[in-house]
Amino acid sequence: MRIALALALLSITAACGPQFAPSAAVSPGANDPSAASASGPRISQPPVTPPTPPGTDLPAFACADASGGKTGVANAITARVGEQLTYDRFVLQFDSIVPTYSVKRQPKPVFPQGASGQTVSLAGTAGILVSVHSATGATTFTGDRDILHTEYKVLKEARQTQDFEGYVSWGLGISQPVCMRVFTLDNPARLIVDLQVPAS
Repeated sequence: MRIALALALLSITAACGPQFAPSAAVSPGANDPSAASASGPRISQPPVTPPTPPGTDLPAFACADASGGKTGVANAITARVGEQLTYDRFVLQFDSIVPTYSVKRQPKPVFPQGASGQTVSLAGTAGILVSVHSATGATTFTGDRDILHTEYKVLKEARQTQDFEGYVSWGLGISQPVCMRVFTLDNPARLIVDLQVPAS
């Protein structure tokens, strides 16, 4: 009885109720948020701006001595060397500023050692003396004070020759007299000496 009544009500609703047109076709998963995000546009992370290519505003190489720096006192932190295709590099890093400095070429890789009057000979056939005034590394310097790289084309050895009474000096033993590019950088403070590899 109840089943017959229910069937009768369904037939009346179908006959008298509002008619609905078939809906438009819906692609599978269109109502699934996860499916929508998978098929919709993907938002990627913003691109990272590439760093400024090295050498953009560097001075030209010059076959002359160089000097510069700022008035003030600083502590030497470390020294590094590096090799590139067209130059070898010496870097002396400080904790605040690059104080007054001079970079002088010399015909032999022989350098005085502080106030002792003794000399030291480095690898190579010519030399460059890097002197910094109003600086010390007595309690702050870390790393090697004698860096030997005889496989480099120009820079064969870099050695600290003085840290005495506010003067820090490094001798650079080089394979032959070359032109230099001397400049400073900030954050951190660095004195950089690039030694040009002669054209072969």
